[in-house]
Amino acid sequence: MGVITVQEAKHIILENTQDFGIEEIPFLEAAGRVLKEDIVADRDFPPFNRVAMDGIAINHRFFEYGVRDFKIEGIQPAGAPQQTMENAAHCYEVMTGAVLPNNCDTVIRYEDVSVNTLMATVNIDDITENQNIHAQGSDKKKDTILIKKNTIISAAEIGVLATVGKATVKVAKQPKVLIVSTGDELVDVNENPLDHQIRRSNVYTLVSLLNNLKIPAETAHITDEKSVLKEKIESYLKEYDVLLFSGAVSKGKFDFLPEVLDGLGVKKLFHKVLQRPGKPFWAGTTDNCNVFAFPGNPVSTFVNCLVYFYPWYYKSVGVQQETQTAILAKDITFKPNLSCFMQIKLTSENGQVYATPIQGNGSGDLASLVEADGFIELPKTEEVTFKKGSVFPLIRYR
Repeated sequence: MGVITVQEAKHIILENTQDFGIEEIPFLEAAGRVLKEDIVADRDFPPFNRVAMDGIAINHRFFEYGVRDFKIEGIQPAGAPQQTMENAAHCYEVMTGAVLPNNCDTVIRYEDVSVNTLMATVNIDDITENQNIHAQGSDKKKDTILIKKNTIISAAEIGVLATVGKATVKVAKQPKVLIVSTGDELVDVNENPLDHQIRRSNVYTLVSLLNNLKIPAETAHITDEKSVLKEKIESYLKEYDVLLFSGAVSKGKFDFLPEVLDGLGVKKLFHKVLQRPGKPFWAGTTDNCNVFAFPGNPVSTFVNCLVYFYPWYYKSVGVQQETQTAILAKDITFKPNLSCFMQIKLTSENGQVYATPIQGNGSGDLASLVEADGFIELPKTEEVTFKKGSVFPLIRYR
């Protein structure tokens, strides 16, 4: 297979997803994970007629009869069993969150009454039956699905899990991932590089990008030696669900990775995509491991992870992604007949999202990522100018 388009590459990637299985974990550890069971209401929400204001509870028909002074028969605090008002012409003092006493159907807030030891006098004339009562089941009925399977769990879902008593919850297992850098020019972050060396950064960028997905990742580094690459990668393919490589996939004399992967029986899905940055991207698979081999330039690694690995992961765990778009804020010229992932700064105006292109110094300009909020995808076309006001797919990382 020769060089393919971005759309072809996306299609192939999404046709080769993995099922990582399901695990059950404590609900407080589930934020950011993908839910793998429907969460249903174990009882009505709220489970009783709930008092929504501190005040007094009355039987509304007596107010309609013209009664304004109500004898206080008792107090219904929050958290106490439901009490019964024996005389329907009386009232009960009630607290927010309490069960509405029997024989009561209306709550009047304290601000609208005068209360002494024995009596409560209503000081207003406009009262509605059932006011200030959160009716049983008015939010959700028992057995209603509250959270659908394949939802990404946030703090909102954690609260619902707690209120229905889900101390543990089923979620998609995360893949076991190894991120591998290659190259003799790389030293670790805590080392002082020589004049001809640079610190490893791509692996840590990828670790952080995967951390956004709540995927823990290990890292490794392999020098540009074919026998060493083969020996180590052979063991990695057996041990991990996903290998993410950065570097050694282009045309350099030490870019051995495609040859080594082929020799180890990894089925090549494609090598090279009609895009900038990141054209030399290589993807392959075995029966138990998917391999994403990104070009070594930092912007190439970064954008390829967002464009290909993220959607692959989301489809693997059953999450439906919505396409985001942004409006081009000014004309931009791009001459090569390739798809372009253009770095952009985002602004909002009247509910619209606008993308202003940022001119970096190519795919090796790591620092330019700090100035941007994401990328827009400019399609492969013979046109060289993309007009202000046009709408394009948005890949954002802020």
